[in-house]
Amino acid sequence: MNPLNIDNPVAVQVLGICSALAVTAQLEPAIVMGLSVTVITAFANVIVSLLRKTIPNRIRIIVQLVVVATLVTLVSQVLKAFAYDVSVQLSVYVGLIITNCILMGRLEAFAMQNGPWESFLDGVGSGLGYAWILVAVGAVREFFGAGTLLGFPIIPESMLEANGGWYVHNGMMTMPAMALILVGCIIWGHRAYNDHKAKK
Repeated sequence: MNPLNIDNPVAVQVLGICSALAVTAQLEPAIVMGLSVTVITAFANVIVSLLRKTIPNRIRIIVQLVVVATLVTLVSQVLKAFAYDVSVQLSVYVGLIITNCILMGRLEAFAMQNGPWESFLDGVGSGLGYAWILVAVGAVREFFGAGTLLGFPIIPESMLEANGGWYVHNGMMTMPAMALILVGCIIWGHRAYNDHKAKK
């Protein structure tokens, strides 16, 4: 449970920031990216944990990269087959999961020293810790940037400025800089909350 809060990979370890900025303009790709990283981290952890006693130390990073690259390729093909539109939105960022610091860090720090079940749980926890940040940022950016969530209108048409209402879509929310600002706000709020909780 630690990666969901006190050891969150994005808010505490400040890892995986690049994809958090790139795929969160809308909620749907943010959810898909979060789930993809969770699945890949969980199963890569299991596979590396099963192989850990047979991997020579000098080539362990190469073996880990091969495992991750294989899983990333499988996930990419599944997305292209069953969620092509989202796959196009995610573009190269699915392939870049191979170099995700969260994933490689968990393989090296946890899966190489622990059993398959513990490694699976660690992978799921780390993936979900990353995913909830992406979902939060994606939801805020899509809501304020387009007035929708998952493509469904949340702001009634009558409230839009074009129809004489008060609501104006905030185009800045769709820009990558806003993702960085929102991630910074989440990190600040997360740390302030945990510091306050620790002092009680």
